Amino acid sequence: MTRRKWITQERFADLVAMSHFLPGPSSSQVGYAIGVERAGIIGGLAAWIGFTLPSALMMYAVAMTVLFPGELSNTGWLQGLKAAAVSVVALAAIQMLVMLAPDVRRKILVVAAGLLAFLLRDIISQAWVLLLGAAAGVFALPRDEPIEAASTHSPSPISKRVGLIACALFAASLFVTWTPWSLFAHTGSLVFGGGHVVLPLLETRFVSSGLVNENTFLAGYGVAQAIPGPLFAFATFLGATSDLPLPPPLSAFVATAAIFIPGLLLMTAAIPFWDTMKRRAWARGMLAGVNAAVVGLLFAALIGSIAPALVIRPFGFILIGPTTVMILIYLAAFATLRRKQIPVALIVVLCALTGWILL
Repeated sequence: MTRRKWITQERFADLVAMSHFLPGPSSSQVGYAIGVERAGIIGGLAAWIGFTLPSALMMYAVAMTVLFPGELSNTGWLQGLKAAAVSVVALAAIQMLVMLAPDVRRKILVVAAGLLAFLLRDIISQAWVLLLGAAAGVFALPRDEPIEAASTHSPSPISKRVGLIACALFAASLFVTWTPWSLFAHTGSLVFGGGHVVLPLLETRFVSSGLVNENTFLAGYGVAQAIPGPLFAFATFLGATSDLPLPPPLSAFVATAAIFIPGLLLMTAAIPFWDTMKRRAWARGMLAGVNAAVVGLLFAALIGSIAPALVIRPFGFILIGPTTVMILIYLAAFATLRRKQIPVALIVVLCALTGWILL
């Protein structure tokens, strides 16, 4: 953006701050907003398609290889991908804990949110956890300093009227009860704190409900780490492989549109009001509380369903044969990820290759 002089560095920082304040896929929201700055809403949609389509197509291609060969529960490369997925989520949870819960009160909120999500384990409880986090942020947590950025002294590319229409469309999208749409749209509307937070929400909706088996879910998530582009493209994979009442191509398309569109509508709604909103103390407190709550959600999913996937159930015991190999692959991947010397995509590929050779 600096080379093309489409927006200033200060405006770019403002858009990044806005994306972190709103639920939805942050990287896609920033790309969409840059397109809006350049050429209005049509430019934003073009930017979103250009940013998302390659990874969505790659995830769909991977889904087809998983969908048609049949039973894959004991396939070695799949087990390696599961170990990679667990290591990525574990490291992300630890990093988010350090970054989003730096004080004692936020750490207490993380524990409380995690326990509530772990004990209840349903879609409604996750929404309540986020609401309780927001309430705690407004009334009980220390508030971060106001989000400041230099003024661009240029009019908003979106009028307040269009922003209000986008807000109404966002609300309407949440009331659509058509199952394939609502599964993904509701998830995309609840994600704060980065792409990894989408995992516990989707796991509850798809694995716990039996729409996708656990092996396929974690394998797809592992592949999503190795493919460039937004992590939300994992929805394309889930749409194609889940037992939804649509053919795989249409289901993948609906899943991709539904998980991204609410976040883009929110970004459209926020752009004309951001200069006022970012200075509100209650808004900063609410964001701090929600961020702490989503860390609790991620730990609950990690402990309750993601980490146990390292145990290959057909073999039963934790310290026998293939399960030991799985744990060793996980430990090696986690240690390598922490060193940050090897790209995540390469680590995922190496885990899959190791699983294929050893399992």
